[in-house]
Amino acid sequence: MEARVVLNTSFNTGQIDPRIFSGFLEHLGRSIYEGVYDPESDLTDDDGIRTDVAEAMTGMDMPYVRYPGGNFVSNYDWRDGVGPNRQPFPDFSWKTTDPNTFGTDEFMKWCKLVGTEPMMAVNLGTLGPAEAAALVEYCNLNTDTRWAQARRDNGSPEPHAVKMWCLGNEMDGPWQAGHMPAEQYALKARNAARLMRGLDPSIELIAAGSSGRQMETYLEWDRTVLETCWDDIEFISAHRYSSNAANNTPEFLAEGVVIDSILDDYAGLIAYVKGVKQSDRDVHVSFDEWNVWYKERGGVAQDGKWDTSPALLEEVYNLEDALVCAQYMNSFIRRADVVKVACLAQLVNVIAAVLTRTDGMLKQSIYYPFALYSKHATGISLTPAVHGDTYDAGERSEVEFIDASASFDEASGELALFIVNRSVDQDSTVTIDLSDRTITGAGTVQILTGDHPKLANTWEQPENVVPSTGTSQLENGVLTIDVPKLGMAVVSGVTTE
Repeated sequence: MEARVVLNTSFNTGQIDPRIFSGFLEHLGRSIYEGVYDPESDLTDDDGIRTDVAEAMTGMDMPYVRYPGGNFVSNYDWRDGVGPNRQPFPDFSWKTTDPNTFGTDEFMKWCKLVGTEPMMAVNLGTLGPAEAAALVEYCNLNTDTRWAQARRDNGSPEPHAVKMWCLGNEMDGPWQAGHMPAEQYALKARNAARLMRGLDPSIELIAAGSSGRQMETYLEWDRTVLETCWDDIEFISAHRYSSNAANNTPEFLAEGVVIDSILDDYAGLIAYVKGVKQSDRDVHVSFDEWNVWYKERGGVAQDGKWDTSPALLEEVYNLEDALVCAQYMNSFIRRADVVKVACLAQLVNVIAAVLTRTDGMLKQSIYYPFALYSKHATGISLTPAVHGDTYDAGERSEVEFIDASASFDEASGELALFIVNRSVDQDSTVTIDLSDRTITGAGTVQILTGDHPKLANTWEQPENVVPSTGTSQLENGVLTIDVPKLGMAVVSGVTTE
């Protein structure tokens, strides 16, 4: 099978924001306890942080990590998680008992160790604007006031300087503690935004958008929030979890077209509200929860029976899941004009890129596309025109076998390519046509593939799905890349003139 990807550096959607390669940690299951933090393990530092996990997280090159939720945040009082006098507490969302030994200050230490920045979520479910502003004071102010002094007393003399803040989480969802109508949430979020920014004008704020396309209030909720909060926020959030519950691999591998459609929805909505308001400012999308999640979902999987950090939602990821994750990132890159932040949900143990046990950790299949993309997607996003065969993807109609995105560094003249082959049985030779420049160097190709869509990494066989060196050919300025069936290729360091 052959395909051609046509690119021109004049046709682009602007600068790729590195924040689209951010992550998410929630107090859920073993994500925090026995995940990033495990004082009982021999693999921890003096602060109880798992150093092997931190090293794996560093390899993902994440600019930001969102914390502490998620559903958890809507019933969490951050004030209970700082200082020396802490008590365990019940978590409404997941019906677990949180030992409360890891909180805001511990998370800040973890961020420094990993080399990432904190994205803090505030509770606008059971708490409100005053408590949110108090957390900004605690984290960001260097004043002689109550919460800034409390931070110093708790061992952090310098402010944590948190720049990104989420105004609650999934408040459109009936499952959310403090769920409320859009009009009520929008006013609460606007009030919180003004109090928080009043303390630190430099912060960026993310309003809670729809929990997903499945919601009856999808986009209508977002419109209400945008119209109310437009002048007080930088972002509106979007969430999606992909499923192959039908066990239909070809249709599942067409998930990228749905992600594209969602981004089109938000682009149109944001443009509409901007027009109605006759505004000169822009609001962008923070796609701050995305992943594949369906195997460990619902029923008992979400009921921790009030145990302390039980194993919940520990999804095992396979090859087809990794290829869908790559398509999420292709969509984010292609819509660099719309998406400025995105968070893989989640990172450790819970629907996660990494699994742990007391004596080690395992990188799942989805770890590798993320690490490759975050390292190589820099510069502007070129708009690809893909010419090739299509296939019948069921409810998703006719879909291109090849899904592609590309980045171009204007300073160095280097091109990077990100290509997914959705075919379950045909390898593809993909020709790159860069119409306004000449390709002078083929760069390096890394592929991720396997002989079965359900192939997964296991503790016994941890390298079933890992990157390997791929092949390409450069002749007379024409670059062709071999992309295997059930596979993806990341081509970096392609030189041009």
